Amino acid sequence: MAGRKTIFCCANCGYEAPKWLGRCPGCEQWNTFEEIILTRSGKAKEKGAPTAAAPLEEIPLGDQERYPTGIGELDRVLGGGAVPGSVVLLGGDPGIGKSTLLLQAAASLTGAGPVLYASGEESLQQIKFRAERLRIGGGIHVLAATRTGVLLEVVQNFKPGVLVLDSVQAFYCEERDGVPGSVNQVREVAAEMVRLAKEEGILVFLVGHVTKEGVMAGPRLLEHMVDTVLYLEGERYHSFRILRGVKNRFGSTNEIGVFMMEERGMVEVANPSHLFITQRPQPVAGAVIAACMEGTRPLLVEIQSLVSATSYPSPRRTSSGLDLNRVALVMAVLDKYTGTSFLGLDTFVNAVGGVKLTETAADLALALSLVSSLRGKGLPNESAIIGEVGLTGEIRPVNRIEARLKEGIKLGFRRFVVPRANLDQLEPGLRGKKGIAILGVSSINEAVESVF
Repeated sequence: MAGRKTIFCCANCGYEAPKWLGRCPGCEQWNTFEEIILTRSGKAKEKGAPTAAAPLEEIPLGDQERYPTGIGELDRVLGGGAVPGSVVLLGGDPGIGKSTLLLQAAASLTGAGPVLYASGEESLQQIKFRAERLRIGGGIHVLAATRTGVLLEVVQNFKPGVLVLDSVQAFYCEERDGVPGSVNQVREVAAEMVRLAKEEGILVFLVGHVTKEGVMAGPRLLEHMVDTVLYLEGERYHSFRILRGVKNRFGSTNEIGVFMMEERGMVEVANPSHLFITQRPQPVAGAVIAACMEGTRPLLVEIQSLVSATSYPSPRRTSSGLDLNRVALVMAVLDKYTGTSFLGLDTFVNAVGGVKLTETAADLALALSLVSSLRGKGLPNESAIIGEVGLTGEIRPVNRIEARLKEGIKLGFRRFVVPRANLDQLEPGLRGKKGIAILGVSSINEAVESVF
């Protein structure tokens, strides 16, 4: 048939090939190619597309307009608010609160223009029930549909300023073959939403499903097409949620937002350090407080370790909230430079509250937590640990040391172990503050001997 063309696309990375391949040259995975039939002929010229290249220095910058979502933690992760004409992809486990968060944000974005909430998974009554529970008033128009043709027709007539699509895997384009959620359908629906956002200046939020591995379902190309990618993390049966940005063309990807899931919806947490610290009257072996940074926000997180004799031929090594490879590295450094052997011992490590720590400044706290559990001796209360452990046993300096210390002092901590190289960066008023003890260490052996 004229105008039809068959290509093969990798479901993992979006690599296109004119014929089926067993192994993808892009991601090197096997049996990931799916057949796609293209029914459109020719290439449409984009509205407003430039006809000639412009010198970089002559392009006017202007002020970047942002829409406040009414949710401070969401605005923080977005870089100060949502940018009109951008496409934001929000992913997370089922039941984690994606639809709840976006419905709350949509209620506050009505000042940016009419808001259209299009759902391909819920009926109008289900959305109404949620809105009643969240006490959301008027200003939001709701559409239950699954075809992009119907959605685009409604958008053309309604002309919204904000569009929420829940979810991108539930919609399908009639001009493409395949069921909703397949590679070619997800890519086509996302492409239509990106085109709509850029041509009409509409702020578009897309809800995305995730796989059992926790990554966005569909082709990897989906994350490349949008402007911002957010993940809503947390345990489904716990009340806290962490919103993390992994891609943002209009801001930093280092920020996180912390929420509590309550009856009235997602509630912001002004001081998240309280969530991740367990208050105890007496020191407990294996429990150590680490002062970490998530973007511009300091967080104090409790790291717990349990070291015990094993009844299995091979000791178990498990970690929750910390990279298991990093745990193995710290254990090897302790064995090499302090003589602390974990041979024949089961080791369990956990970051309290389910937070995921990726910063290496938690290395020293992890090391002292392991030694504390092994020796059965807890660190003194009101102690916080900061420092990166090097392969040669040195304690390396960390960034923003003063922000970490001030957050700890605000929460009642009075004794800090920090890298010696960071001491010169502290202001005199902080070093000499009454009742505050700041101990500088330069090696892992010195840190263990000083604390224990």
